[in-house]
Amino acid sequence: MGKTLYLECATGISADMVVGALLDLGANEAGLRRALSSIDVAGFDIQITRKQAGALDACDFNVILDDEHDGHDHDMHYLYDNLDAKGHDHHTRHHEHEHVHEHHHHEHEHHHEHHSRADIDAIIDKADLAPRAKAIAHRVYCIVADAEAKAHGLPANEVLFHEVGAVDSIVDVIAAAYCIDELDITAGIVSPLAEGYGRVRTAHGVLSVPVPAVANIVAAQGLTIAQTHRKGEFVTPTGAAIAAAIRTQDALPKAYRIAKVGYGSGKRAYNPPSTVRAMILDVNDMDTHQEPAETSRAERRSISHFTPHLWKLETEMDDCTGEALGNVLDKLYEAGACEAHYIPVFMKKNRPGYQVEVLCDEDDIGSIENVLFEETTTIGVRRYPMDRTALPRQAVEVSTPLGTVLCKQVVLPSGRKRVYPEFDSVAKLAKDAHIGYQDAYHTVMGAIANG
Repeated sequence: MGKTLYLECATGISADMVVGALLDLGANEAGLRRALSSIDVAGFDIQITRKQAGALDACDFNVILDDEHDGHDHDMHYLYDNLDAKGHDHHTRHHEHEHVHEHHHHEHEHHHEHHSRADIDAIIDKADLAPRAKAIAHRVYCIVADAEAKAHGLPANEVLFHEVGAVDSIVDVIAAAYCIDELDITAGIVSPLAEGYGRVRTAHGVLSVPVPAVANIVAAQGLTIAQTHRKGEFVTPTGAAIAAAIRTQDALPKAYRIAKVGYGSGKRAYNPPSTVRAMILDVNDMDTHQEPAETSRAERRSISHFTPHLWKLETEMDDCTGEALGNVLDKLYEAGACEAHYIPVFMKKNRPGYQVEVLCDEDDIGSIENVLFEETTTIGVRRYPMDRTALPRQAVEVSTPLGTVLCKQVVLPSGRKRVYPEFDSVAKLAKDAHIGYQDAYHTVMGAIANG
């Protein structure tokens, strides 16, 4: 029958993060180890452990390379320090993980392996994998080859893979393909890929983020990049290619149940740590191609998105009207605010004014600030990173005598569950039944209590 997978990439995506998340979902570790032991490449071992990624317990899938095959992909000093300094060309040629070289780069004076597309195909075909897993792995490398070919002005069959063709990347891609097949994933939904800004050192020298291969994959495959205010590279070519290979739908269904959740950890020392959250969705008897529910962006996030890391934005003004501020709150929620309010304050010269406070995800800082500058009289906004403890939650539908109502179900630390009806859904039931909101609300609460 197949399962639907949702990949939430709020802090980026890489192949090893995806594998960790899929293992956390229940992919068979012993079977994965057997499959990887059949790969016709040398110089690697794998380690599967648990890792604390900020406030989250995540699965860490780690490809351990011997000295001959090891690169610099997790070396933060190598990736980001002294990017404008001269004399790094030779050093740069030793960075072997996520990009490619053309034919005339074949004879570098290092010992790291590089592979042609035919080499990669042969490795996949010889591996002890199910036919569907092989097809997924081939699809991932086809996507990367097309992107790299466009970046370097070469036919796809003439591209020589260095970083994407390095041993650890081959293992990561084959591992992801095995897990997707083993979990019987047949449909995929992918969130916007959170990406940073700035530059990063690669085998091609210093490149702008997103690197050309990622930009080409996103453009060709219809993925969405979510620009963040974090400096660094958070989306790798293999991560983007896996997302593109599994994606069959553009958006989450109007309603769904979460059957299982898994977290995969990244390796680079970012703060907050990079993780991918994978969810198996139960969408049986639900239309997976429905338009998003008629609720605000913030209301949808309050149900499905509960990252432990938020940003607080605040500003004060003494010359903005109450009418304007009322409009501002609506605009802030439309722009992605998790919470927003304003409170009276006394400002300089004892003038009465208002302080506007907003909680939001890092990805939404730009849109939130734009609302504050465009819709109020402020000339400056402060922002602070914040941590929070959030109860797990999901959207559920409850049958009532008045009809089906959309609710938010939260899980307490004790494991007990509470269900709260969504205001708009109750209001619609009241309107359709031609009764007052309070009457509809009490009917809904009675159905929840008896359910």
